[in-house]
Amino acid sequence: MSMHRRPVRGRRTGLAAAALAVAALTTLGASAPALAAKGGGGGKPAGGSTSSSSISVVFLDSTDGFAHQGQRVTFNVSSSVASPLVSLKCFQAGTLVYTGSTGFAADYPWPWTQIMTLESGAWTAGAADCTATLYTYNGKSYPTLATASFGVLA
Repeated sequence: MSMHRRPVRGRRTGLAAAALAVAALTTLGASAPALAAKGGGGGKPAGGSTSSSSISVVFLDSTDGFAHQGQRVTFNVSSSVASPLVSLKCFQAGTLVYTGSTGFAADYPWPWTQIMTLESGAWTAGAADCTATLYTYNGKSYPTLATASFGVLA
């Protein structure tokens, strides 16, 4: 008699399926828009859009209109998709020093913060170029809907 067990096929409970979906979006969402170009906005906020989606960066702690390392940002998001997501990636001389991802669905509250602090263990000092990517999951892939690039001052 073999000790190998065949996988059991059956229905997942709603809670298990939801947990799996959140885990997949959290894991894949952080890495899916990795093809987005690194930012180069020179410190000024920028926004991008398609015909039905747009994103702009909001500097929450800025006193001079520029983002600085250690300060917080969030995003103004407009999209016709049901569950828009935002990924933020910051680079110094081509090296990734910050990455974060969050959701902006209008019909349900996102369980994690939509505010990101521009700092990390890899980002010890200095300016960086950042790109915020608005994207979604369409059941097969993670298409980019819009991007906004900005520079972060030291």
